[in-house]
Amino acid sequence: MESSSTKSHAIAAVAVLLGLLCLTVVGCGSGHQLQGALDFPALNCRKHSAVLTDFGGVGDGKTSNTKAFNNAIAKLSEKATDGGAQLIVPPGKWLTGSFNLTSHFTLFIHKDAVILASQDESEWPVFPPLPSYGKGRDAGAGRYSSLIFGTNLTDVVITGNNGTLDGQGESWWKKFKAGELQYTRPYLIELMYSNYIQISNLTLLNSPSWNVHPTYSSNIVIQDLTILAPVDSPNTDGINPDSCSNILIQDSFVVSGDDCIAVKSGWDQYGIEFNMPTEQLVIRRFTCISPDSAGIAFGSEMSGGIKNVRAEDINLINTQSAVRIKTGIGRGAYVKDIFVRRITMKTMKYVFWMTGDYGQHPDPGWDPKALPEITRINYRDMVAENVTYSARLDGIENDPFTGICISNVTISLTEKPKELQWNCTNVAGVTSRVTPPACSALPESKTEIDCPFPEDKLPIEEVQLKACSLNGRGLE
Repeated sequence: MESSSTKSHAIAAVAVLLGLLCLTVVGCGSGHQLQGALDFPALNCRKHSAVLTDFGGVGDGKTSNTKAFNNAIAKLSEKATDGGAQLIVPPGKWLTGSFNLTSHFTLFIHKDAVILASQDESEWPVFPPLPSYGKGRDAGAGRYSSLIFGTNLTDVVITGNNGTLDGQGESWWKKFKAGELQYTRPYLIELMYSNYIQISNLTLLNSPSWNVHPTYSSNIVIQDLTILAPVDSPNTDGINPDSCSNILIQDSFVVSGDDCIAVKSGWDQYGIEFNMPTEQLVIRRFTCISPDSAGIAFGSEMSGGIKNVRAEDINLINTQSAVRIKTGIGRGAYVKDIFVRRITMKTMKYVFWMTGDYGQHPDPGWDPKALPEITRINYRDMVAENVTYSARLDGIENDPFTGICISNVTISLTEKPKELQWNCTNVAGVTSRVTPPACSALPESKTEIDCPFPEDKLPIEEVQLKACSLNGRGLE
């Protein structure tokens, strides 16, 4: 449990940062009425448009709209080959269970609209576990469908002018903590086996578990999100790309009870067999508050591999650790070619944290000979204030984490820091201009160096969003 002082600092930080976000997030403060023209950026614009109320939607916060969403999307799917379609969620409170999206489709959530997740479990279909996991992460052999779900889709946009998804997660958190769940909790947004995805300009509140979970997908733009959950809520990760490629996460703000971003790729023998890495990931201009977890985590489910990740211009406030690598015996695969620069941190337990003894396994079938490769991990140009512990770096015996490079890092300590600032076992690398000085396993370079950060652009950074408009109502 966090102290009241820690929680009050977090609340104050949220208030300040939300004010700053209103300067940049579309629709903050004032916005356009549904009846007028409204411009927004999207991967593609749509020829056809409808409003949820055209399909019997009732925005009173009490009436279930699951049928209205499903009927609307089924009808609009007929327009996929004729310029695509968009569904507008107008002002109101729209209670719904899980619903599925379609291809060449935009879901636009008005700034005065709130999609409320139903607390009736009968409105949440149950699916088998993900094939790269083999088991639900919470309990049992299955998992509830996500609030907004889709599979095998192309060209999907979930956006708004700062409309809201409220997962109403408290009842789910209580059941999880009490061990009363039969299946894994739902996420707010999950798209699987899909290509060309945009999730942007939304506020996500109180997810039952993870918030945004693209899985087995590629060419993904996630930007201008505000994600908020109580800092003691279980597993409310912000954004979790999982066995995905070519991903851009930018200009977003997360307050979470777990990792703000968790990069994943499957769990033990199931992830090894599925063999789909997360790669070509860009994270930039991102702010996180998470007193019990990481700003960016790699793993612990990383058994398909994670490589070529670039993170820069990150702000972390009252967060347990900056970038954390979580793995263990049985995970196999790799985390490699990680490049991080320009992180600013205030009030941290750790700056650098690597864990090689993560022991959670899906079942007894995991392979104790499956050792992960952790190498070419690069950190540079960081400033941290009020830090308890500079680094805890724990590799694996006979499987050390290698190629660690840390340069130009200044860490200012709290009034009561740990006496041993750098605790390193089974790691190897080099440092340059790091204060306090690192452990002997990461010696100071004899010549001044800057750890590498690629200057070329990944393909997802070249994607240009189009200027789209909402004008009028109904199908055309």
